[in-house]
Formats: sequence, structure tokens, C-alpha cells
Amino acid sequence: MMVLNLKGMIEMQSLEGMRIAIAEDDPIMGESLVQRLELEGASPICWSSGREALDALAHNEFDILVCDIRLPDMNGETLFREAAPYLGAAPVIFITAYGDIDQAVRLVRAGAGDYLTKPFPIDDFLARLEHLLAGRIDATKVVSGSLGHSPAICEVEKLLRRVADIDSTVLLTGESGVGKEVASRFLHENSMRSDAPFMGVNCAAIPANLLESELFGYEKGAFTDAKSRHEGYAERARGGILFLDEISELPIDLQAKLLRLVQERTFHRIGGKELLSFDARIICATNVDLEQRMHDGRFREDLYYRVNVIHVAVPPLRERIEDIGPLLQSYVEFFAKSFESDVRGLTTLAEEIAVSHDWPGNVRELRNRVERAVALATGPWITPMDMFPERIGIKNDGPESSSLATLSMVRDAAERGHILQALKQTDGHVTKAADLLGISRTTLWEKMRKHDMPADITSP
Repeated sequence: MMVLNLKGMIEMQSLEGMRIAIAEDDPIMGESLVQRLELEGASPICWSSGREALDALAHNEFDILVCDIRLPDMNGETLFREAAPYLGAAPVIFITAYGDIDQAVRLVRAGAGDYLTKPFPIDDFLARLEHLLAGRIDATKVVSGSLGHSPAICEVEKLLRRVADIDSTVLLTGESGVGKEVASRFLHENSMRSDAPFMGVNCAAIPANLLESELFGYEKGAFTDAKSRHEGYAERARGGILFLDEISELPIDLQAKLLRLVQERTFHRIGGKELLSFDARIICATNVDLEQRMHDGRFREDLYYRVNVIHVAVPPLRERIEDIGPLLQSYVEFFAKSFESDVRGLTTLAEEIAVSHDWPGNVRELRNRVERAVALATGPWITPMDMFPERIGIKNDGPESSSLATLSMVRDAAERGHILQALKQTDGHVTKAADLLGISRTTLWEKMRKHDMPADITSP
């Protein structure tokens, strides 16, 4: 696997292509930040509540989080602490009123990247973001030239190369974390469209009421907060690729509009009369059975056949044993450079455990484990305890410690039991159980898969 020149990337860091999460309940402030960041080439998404932001952060990766200290349903400190497991090394910058400065300072001491006091010059805001992002490059982009070495992933790579210069729509399927976005970027980089934009949209991360305007854009005055014209992802992808991740979560009413985009290659901005031409290739991805969604009436049949022209199934990491070792070393080298660490690799035992691990979270889990291990390692070699503390933690030699579960095990057991209780109370109705737990249906399904809970379970 080829590793990019990280030193050069860090020195030339800009906001181009950066995925920026914003939690801000002031619609004027939120829209202003989004519009300016889009002008800088970034991909910002704004939520007006902490719960919406947490739900999105749990299922999607962002390069940075911008968070108001005061949100309608929770304060920024609560969001920061609850989102910590999902953020990895992504920095956080807080927006605060004068009276909240003490809290902002406390959060910076607790690990937040920076804070800004309202009102602030937008150029100062952008400069802070660029500074924080300078040492945080997207780790999904460090692998270039090859997707891997295993026979399974080599077949995927061969197929992607074969269809790279065909403009037919591609549907990437596979479990969460297998690297569907990496595969889509690989296709982009190996196509004639490689010099044009790659615009990625996660249909599950953007609130349903904002998704249409983010996809197709809007005209000034189209609705109350439309202060100026906004180009959507479809328009900004001109000449390149529009990547629609989690396509299964697209609301049914928007599916009809996407069908028109795919079939007729035209669209309207919201509130606009001008018929715009769409000049981009569409790649879709999903981790659910889209055909079953179609049979259940939750995904349009005509759209299904339009997006499923070229089907590429990305295999899970447990079926790609040969890729585990090279991926481990690639990410070790990447994070060691990012953190200016002297970590060189894994011990033989740590690598043996890694190869035998089932990797339910696939490549995303591997990358996150390596990131944490490099950040916390006390020597040049990553040990089994660094990589798998939840597995090693119960194997102590002390007379009373052998039955002591790790905090991770206790947390997982408590979460699983709480989900079971909610499902039992709702007679196994997942949507009702999700509402009871205060999370989205997608989040609940993800947690059920994480804890290996069957979909039809209704009691402990």
C-alpha cells in the first residue's frame, strides 16, 4: 500500500474537502458558517440540537466539530463528553458567549481544541479551523494506489478499475466500516473525472428537512432563512462524482426527485424555475439489504434498478485476512507521523491477536484501535493491552481480579440490557424502542448489530 507524503499534506492544509460538523441552534449563525465554509471548499453540516449532532457523530466521521456552548437540549460540555468516543482525534472548537468563557477554558483543559467568543470575525474563525486541522488529516485517504492484497479485495479493485471510465451508476454494498467510501474515492481517482470534484453526501447524517436543500440547493427567498442562493451537492459535483452514502435512508419523497436526477440528468434548485443540467457520475452506498427495502415499500423500485446498474460488494475485513497486517502497519505509520510519535509497529503477540480478531467494525474499527493505541502507547511497540484493552483487562493474575470485568465490558453489557428492555416494552417494535431510548432508528439498528442482537428479539 502506498502512503502519501503526510508532511507535505500537513504543511499545505486547507479547508478544501474537510467534513465539518456544526452544533449551533441560532439559524442565522449556523447558516452563515455553513455558507462561508462551503465557499472555502469544505463540506459542513449543521444541526440545531445536541441530540441530532450526537446521533450523526455516532455514525459518521468528521474532521472537526464546531459546537456552541449553549444548545436547546444540552450544553456543549455534555455534547463534548458524550461525543468523545466517536470523535477519535478530531478537534473540537467551542463558540461561547462572554459569560461562558470559564466553562470554555475548562473544556480546553479537558481536551477541546480551542474556543471563540461571540461575536467574532469570520476570518479569525477560519484561521482557527485551519490551525486545528493542520495536524488532523483524514486517515481514510492515506491508502492510495491499491485497496489491499487479499484475493477478495483484489477482485473488487479489478472491477472498479474496469468500470472507472464508464458513466453508469454504481451501487457499493457491504457492512458498516468496510471502506465503501474509500472504494468510491478509488474509483474516482482512477477515472477520467479524477480532476473534477468528489462530493460525498451521507443521507443518514443530514436531517430529513434539510436534505433536499443540501442536495439540490435553493434560490434566495425560497424560504425564511434563504438569504442568498445556495448551490447543492448535485450542482457542486459538476464534472465529477456525487457519492450518496447510506442511500437507504433517503426519504421516500426525495427518492422521486433523485430518480429524475438519475434519469433525466436535470434538477431544479428549491424555489427556482431554471432547469439545471446535471453533469456528474452517481455512486451510491448502503450497508442494508436495499432489495428488501424495496420489497417492504421503503425504497422505490424504479430508483433501485436505476442505482443498481453496476453492483460492487465490498467484503468484510474478516474475509480479508491478508489485508490486516498491511493495514495495521499503514495506519501505525500514519498516526505516528500525525502525533509525532516514535511508535514503530505492533508486537508479534499484538499482531497475532489482531489477525485472529473478528473485526465487527471492519476497517473503521481497525483504524480507530490503531489511532488510540498510537496515542496511548508508552513505548515504540504497540502491545495487546494497547490494542485490545477490553480483552486483556480480564486476564490479570491477582487472586481477586480474574472475575473483574473491564469498564468497556460493563458499559456494553449495560447498553445491551437497556436496549433489550426497550424492545421488550415495545414488543420488539424497533422504531418505538428507538423513540423510547431517545435515539434514531438507524442508531438503534447499529447498536443491535454491534451487540449481535437478532432483529426479531423481543425479550432478554
